[in-house]
Amino acid sequence: MADKSLSEGLAVALEQVAALHPTCDLRNPGTPSATVALLREQEDRFDHLVLADSPIVLQGQDDVIVLTDLRVDEVCAEQRAETERYETGTPEHSASVARLVAAQRSIRNTSEGYWVASAHPDAAYHALTGSTPANEVRAAAVLSDGASRLVTEYQMATWAAVFDELHTHGPASLIDTVRKVEATDPHGRRWPRYKAGDDAAVAFCVVPDWRV
Repeated sequence: MADKSLSEGLAVALEQVAALHPTCDLRNPGTPSATVALLREQEDRFDHLVLADSPIVLQGQDDVIVLTDLRVDEVCAEQRAETERYETGTPEHSASVARLVAAQRSIRNTSEGYWVASAHPDAAYHALTGSTPANEVRAAAVLSDGASRLVTEYQMATWAAVFDELHTHGPASLIDTVRKVEATDPHGRRWPRYKAGDDAAVAFCVVPDWRV
């Protein structure tokens, strides 16, 4: 789909996946949904699309550019604060997470809430998109929020340190680091969160003519 914008391509993909499930009630608020982070290399630029909180991080010569969509953090603040009062794994925590999820579902993919990839293609056109000149990008990491929280939530690394680890040891090592950090706080006392550890995925690429 090189001739389409990333939003158009995502919309087509969402429509095609929905069509594979004609017997499902895709209007149900509990319909599966996912964050999206897309990075496409063009001749003179890198195009990006982010929908919900899985970031793309671009490494330049001297700094990084973090591309993310944090609109989900702007809603349901009361329910989120309640969840963070309880230790992970307790009945109280589980009940508060259920209330938070219910509150989020009621405003998901609406103008009053936030946007995420689900059954309806319209969400694709509410993603945050843009481009970065190719000569400003030395490497790129596309991460799920379960991996990026090492920097964003736990603050146990900088993005510069993340790229050092990716260049030296690769994505598996970075994910292992995330899990080791989480293991030091299994009950969410230091870092209140919805679960002890979230799904962690990392895609890493380096511009071929540049080396650390």
